[in-house]
Amino acid sequence: MEQSQQKQKQLPAYDLKAVHQANLRILKEIDRICRSHGIRYFADSGTLLGAVRHKGFIPWDDDADVAFTRENYEAFARVVRDELPEGMEFLEPSQIGDGKAFFDFTPRILYLNSRTHEDSREMTFYGGKLNHLYVDIFIQDELPEGKLPAAWTRLKNTMIYGLAMGHRFRLDFSKYSPLQKCVVAVLSAAGRLLPMPVIFRMECRAALRHNTGKSRLRYYSNYQPDYLYVTLKKEWNEETVDLDFEDMKLMAPKNWHQVLTCIYGDYRKLPPPEKRVPTHSTMEIQVYGEQEEEI
Repeated sequence: MEQSQQKQKQLPAYDLKAVHQANLRILKEIDRICRSHGIRYFADSGTLLGAVRHKGFIPWDDDADVAFTRENYEAFARVVRDELPEGMEFLEPSQIGDGKAFFDFTPRILYLNSRTHEDSREMTFYGGKLNHLYVDIFIQDELPEGKLPAAWTRLKNTMIYGLAMGHRFRLDFSKYSPLQKCVVAVLSAAGRLLPMPVIFRMECRAALRHNTGKSRLRYYSNYQPDYLYVTLKKEWNEETVDLDFEDMKLMAPKNWHQVLTCIYGDYRKLPPPEKRVPTHSTMEIQVYGEQEEEI
């Protein structure tokens, strides 16, 4: 789901077979690690949509997404670094730019034998970590059931995100309304006065604030603000099913229809042809080395 923060070129469609193979390798490792340790994950966003609509990757998609409940994410984070094979890396947001830079609040599994952007000052600013294919990891936390507490929770998340944007390489104001530009400018300016470790702690406290086991609602606490509208019911994710995905099976929410409808609305409707292009890179993605082997 998540779009790269870097301003994107509109890339024409090209053969994504090697890209899909690399992302599939990561998904297989996530699945292997989780099943061996009794950890539940969910195919999420475009990957869940691909599993349901295409039985695999969306043909023009160039990334993959999984989600965890908070408890399962913490269990995964404790074991993943010891389990990943050479050529993959678990990256938490606080590791980018030695913890001084901000891209977003999303952990990732990187596929190091790949390149998604040309070398630039921006890529150097982020420590070269974002110049690879990766699988995004989203985290589900409890959302208060009342309308006002829920709205306040989302507002806090949005404000913290705005503070963190003060530590971006650059801000792109072109996508904002005049009011939003003012808000982003003020929050990012204030955020530059706070060290990123402080903002990371603020984000973590806000995400964990309502994890009491009492709410029947969940939200993705580390989504970008424009996706915080997604509200899940607890029972949608209490059980998982295995969905066919390429030549493997991925864990998915038992109530995947409700999840996809919440995120996308009419998820079976294809986007117009001009939208069926890669969106997470600024060049034709290069994958080298192991991708030549059959998965």
